[in-house]
Amino acid sequence: MRALRILLIVVVILGGLFVIADRVAVNFAEGEAADRLKATENLSTTPDVSIKGFPFLTQVVGGSLDDIEVGITNYEAAAGNGTEKIRIDDLRADMRGVEFSGDYSSATATSATGTATIAYDELLKTAKSEPTQVAPGVTANVVGLSDGGNGKIKVTVEATVLGTKLPEPVSVLSSVTVIDGTVRVKADGLPKFGGVEIAESRVRAITDFQQKIDGLPGGIKLDKVQAAPNGVEITVKGSNVRLAG
Repeated sequence: MRALRILLIVVVILGGLFVIADRVAVNFAEGEAADRLKATENLSTTPDVSIKGFPFLTQVVGGSLDDIEVGITNYEAAAGNGTEKIRIDDLRADMRGVEFSGDYSSATATSATGTATIAYDELLKTAKSEPTQVAPGVTANVVGLSDGGNGKIKVTVEATVLGTKLPEPVSVLSSVTVIDGTVRVKADGLPKFGGVEIAESRVRAITDFQQKIDGLPGGIKLDKVQAAPNGVEITVKGSNVRLAG
């Protein structure tokens, strides 16, 4: 019995040492991965990297990690013709099946899914915020975007008729979709500007707009979008996503 107790104690001690070594190793690996991702994506701040699964060391021996979570705040994505930027807030991605090279210089995830937010004030930059003529004597421009409820965006438009600004801005509920990496905002109906009849195409030139977004980390792509209280919530996905190298 005494020998068995000693054996159990030794097993517990070795198990504890293994757990400690495993956690030290994973913390070190998370820091290295964060630094490499920062360099690869030219980020201004170090991202959060969390390696899931236990034990970590046996995953390393196998050359593949089951699950890595990455968090990036204030990511500057390419927009429009590529020379412009749009801020993506709180990008969170879950990377699955991450394989890495022997010297850890490169890592690629089999698949990735995630979420992020584009603030309304950021998306507003893509709308026509300068007064534009929509009919003789009538100019209009978008002055605000906000949550319209039920997944809709409230687009607020200010208009001037014959040199007089309308006392109150008009608003319209709009649907938001994403097609081929482009976020599109389209009014469900058309606002009226002081009772003046204006061609639909002229009105939509103000109320409807779109913004292409690409250059997301590792090559992930926009998948879905929906209006929310703090901005447009987006989901992203990708395959063979590059984390480093």
